[in-house]
Amino acid sequence: MPYVVTENCIACKYMDCVEVCPVECFYEGENMLVIDPYECIDCGVCEPECPAAAIVPDSQPGAETWLDLNRRYAKLWPNVREKRPPLEGADARNGAPRKMTLLSEKAGQGS
Repeated sequence: MPYVVTENCIACKYMDCVEVCPVECFYEGENMLVIDPYECIDCGVCEPECPAAAIVPDSQPGAETWLDLNRRYAKLWPNVREKRPPLEGADARNGAPRKMTLLSEKAGQGS
């Protein structure tokens, strides 16, 4: 059961999870992170580190959509291994509704 990044990461992109991941399975888009479900070892250390509570196990109800999104973008976006500051205004957008409309498909800078 891999973990997946969900909607609340969009337009926040806190990177505390990246810092603790033992297998470096996070990939970076312009305004969101995703987890490669094939690389994730299901250790769960990232979940409590996310200030936005945007990381859940793929077994959680409703996570199927996010599993597909994480799988797709992990193939397209660069791997990220170093924590950087969240996006400007992240705290104000944390928990905002309908953030999926803000998702950018552009790749991030990676590391």
